[in-house]
Amino acid sequence: MAAGSGSKRSKPAGEVMPAETEFRANGRRPTSYDVALRAGVSQSAVSRCYSPNASIAPATRERIILAANELGYSPNALAQALISRRTNLVAVLISSLTMLYYPEVLAELTERLTVRNIRVLLFSLHAEGEVDDVLDQVWRHSVDGVICAARLSDEQIQMFEDRHVPLVLYNRVSGTASAASVCCDSVAGERDLIGKLLAAGHKKFGIIAGPQDSYVGEERRETASETLRQSGILDVPVVRGDFSYESGSTGLQALMANDASFDAVVCVSDQMAIGAIDAGREVFRLRIPEDLSVVGFDGSGPATWSSYQVTSVRQPVQRMTEAAVTMLVERIEDASLPAERRLFTGQFIIGRSARMA
Repeated sequence: MAAGSGSKRSKPAGEVMPAETEFRANGRRPTSYDVALRAGVSQSAVSRCYSPNASIAPATRERIILAANELGYSPNALAQALISRRTNLVAVLISSLTMLYYPEVLAELTERLTVRNIRVLLFSLHAEGEVDDVLDQVWRHSVDGVICAARLSDEQIQMFEDRHVPLVLYNRVSGTASAASVCCDSVAGERDLIGKLLAAGHKKFGIIAGPQDSYVGEERRETASETLRQSGILDVPVVRGDFSYESGSTGLQALMANDASFDAVVCVSDQMAIGAIDAGREVFRLRIPEDLSVVGFDGSGPATWSSYQVTSVRQPVQRMTEAAVTMLVERIEDASLPAERRLFTGQFIIGRSARMA
């Protein structure tokens, strides 16, 4: 029998099999040890090469990357997490209602975290009151931090403190518990809207509010009612929606069923304002804004469409999301940083849905 007869020969004599193919043929994934051997460096040098901000000579890094590419090696995220004690995972808790009235928030948060080589673990809540149901899952995934765009109780905030998990509240503030937060000044924005409507001579108001468990929606509703009360307007009916277009439409119809003499309807989101505008035009044959003024809040994309051009307050979402991500990363790097609150002023948008002085 000729030498080598009966053995497995995967290549003709003299042919060099690429290193990556060799590993595939053997059914084994290349490791950092293989890369170190091929590059002629230590295994710790390979680890430093793939660790952000680690010190490594450019020539060494280049040699390691070349060897890794030849072998088809990519670092194992789980193994890195065990070494660094960081998962590079950040949980984002956000209600589906928040995504409804401002869908840009999630996209902006994800983009800013991805740029920092951090992956997002999304927990979508149907309503803000469901936070309890997902916190156990958050703890199980050993995330490096959390951005929460949903209401948290003081007891829930304390859980983050007890587990040493950095937390940043988005468009919410904590009660007596201490937590970092980023907010748009809804109070100032709503006061400005109501003040301008009053200055233009509006006297009969209705409010289409959000769900009772929405922190932002309640803040806007309470501010609108209190500003009107301080101006001597006490009888202000309120109907509740869920921030959707449909609830804005049914909300206006519910208000008009009891009294069709409104001068202005204040909606706590742009989506509901759009629904109210369409109901006013199509159901009641009203001219907007000549017969009825409608205002919203958020400054979301559809509100700027030419058919609506909602008078509103625009949240500076890009600046708010950048601040939220920056604050969280700072606290992941340095857990001793104290809680702080960053408050952003919204921009008044002069639309065509309301009569203004």
